Amino acid sequence: MEEIKAYIETGILELYVLGDVTPDEKLQVEAMALKHPAIKAELDAIERSMELYAQENAIEPAENLRSRILGSTLTNLGDDNNFTAAPSHQESDSYDDEDNVTALPVRTGNNFYKYAFAASVALLIASTIALLSVYNRLQDTNGQLLSLQLQNQHFTNRVNLMNRELSVFRDPSFKLLKLQGTAKNPTMAVTLAFSAAKKKVMIDMSNVKLPQNDKDHQYQLWALVGGKPVDLGVFDATKDSTDMKEMKSIALADAFAVTLEPKGGSINPTMDQMMVLGKF
Repeated sequence: MEEIKAYIETGILELYVLGDVTPDEKLQVEAMALKHPAIKAELDAIERSMELYAQENAIEPAENLRSRILGSTLTNLGDDNNFTAAPSHQESDSYDDEDNVTALPVRTGNNFYKYAFAASVALLIASTIALLSVYNRLQDTNGQLLSLQLQNQHFTNRVNLMNRELSVFRDPSFKLLKLQGTAKNPTMAVTLAFSAAKKKVMIDMSNVKLPQNDKDHQYQLWALVGGKPVDLGVFDATKDSTDMKEMKSIALADAFAVTLEPKGGSINPTMDQMMVLGKF
């Protein structure tokens, strides 16, 4: 993982998305993305960020751009009136008398082709501007669709979570138990659901009343079986926790307790750090 993180931090992925890499570097990035999902995810995130940046900083073409370009095109094409007409027959005869040189007539071009070309250029410019406008609107639509998809996914996850919670509370095999704070911590409380038949223990994270733990510590749930503590796993107390957290399986328990332990948990509970305790 450290090698992958170091590779991402080199900046090669940003250069790849911008197209500013050599063919060998391009092949290397694509090979790494196929081999490591973390690199593929980082590439996708960079591409989305650049698309959002382009949307936020898109510049609409000026309304007078079409007229200015058409005017410049027509001016540069010139006009047939600038050409000198062929000398008259009499003038040609005088030249023949003087130096015996025959003047060649100047071939006059056809204005139709010049103006047709100018019209084609104008149409191309107008089409380009229209395509840019359509592209910008399409990008806005894609951004809105992405936002709606994220909202829909969040809503779906929330509904699934609520269904899961309801299934626990409706299941008669589950018994609710509120662990009360100790004399040292009287305001703390944890509510859990225990099913001996299904060997499941679920903590209702929305009703956890514990101080938020720091990054070096975690709360650990214990089951007391025959007076001996059995580890049921660790959890974090956060303000935005709303789900039902499933702990380790156990079929029998006389009581449950929660202690504050070093991150990852301990083999045996730290008794002076016991926060809540409860029994059936």
